[in-house]
Amino acid sequence: MKKQYLIYADESYRKGKFFSNFYGGALVDYLELEKISKKLNNRKKELGLFQEVKWTKVTEQYLNKYLKLIDYFFEFIKTNKIKIRIMFRQNALIPQKLSKKQEEKEYFLLYYQFIKHAFGIDYCNPEEKDKVILKLYFDKLPDTKRKNKEFKGYIYALNDFFCINNVHIYNEDIAEVDSKNHVILQCMDIILGAMNFKLNNMDKEKIPNSNRRGKRTIAKEKLYKNILKNIKTIYPNFNIGVSTSSRRDFSNYWKDPYRHWCFKSKNSLFDSSLTKKYK
Repeated sequence: MKKQYLIYADESYRKGKFFSNFYGGALVDYLELEKISKKLNNRKKELGLFQEVKWTKVTEQYLNKYLKLIDYFFEFIKTNKIKIRIMFRQNALIPQKLSKKQEEKEYFLLYYQFIKHAFGIDYCNPEEKDKVILKLYFDKLPDTKRKNKEFKGYIYALNDFFCINNVHIYNEDIAEVDSKNHVILQCMDIILGAMNFKLNNMDKEKIPNSNRRGKRTIAKEKLYKNILKNIKTIYPNFNIGVSTSSRRDFSNYWKDPYRHWCFKSKNSLFDSSLTKKYK
């Protein structure tokens, strides 16, 4: 027997006011990919959304359509047809003694950790009877061809980590894709953008030289609240700013349909002056 899973992955804000380095991923059974994508694309068409959907396109005019699309997307999450993982770093947790090379490669080093750990892949095949194939589709990587190729080489090397559980990655299954052609990646982008929006207090931003918020900001806040409402049907006490609990069972890193991971390096120090409460 052979199982195949696909991870769509993307990154968002690299530097925020309180939280930075946002990464998002959506995992789906590869054999279900076409069917799920078709349903989501049909729902987009029904709603009159004929172009790519993404967080930066959310406006008052399109809010109701985005609300309905996200509610539909969460139906696949709640039934574990799609697993969503969001990772970010709190600015107040300052890593210590980083080398110049580590600082230069921060983007890819964190991306690597996200793929390696966020989905709990090492718990996806507990009895190791079935061979599992893992495919990875990254939204277009933003660096040079050489650095992008080097990163994909490190992802391929995860075979050494995953193969213990009979999970395998083939070089041809590591690809860069255009999100315009992948509706699951588009919907994940909306969730990822919403988390960055809220965690960095963008919902409180006001129009310059005024005491009121813009219509787009208000629309985005409503969409964020709808996303949070959907998450809370899975986890009633969900806190978006902390890592989702394993509930004393590490296999939940794999089993859970939705999780957040606030990344913390082992040698980081906490600076309370960089927190929301201090500000």
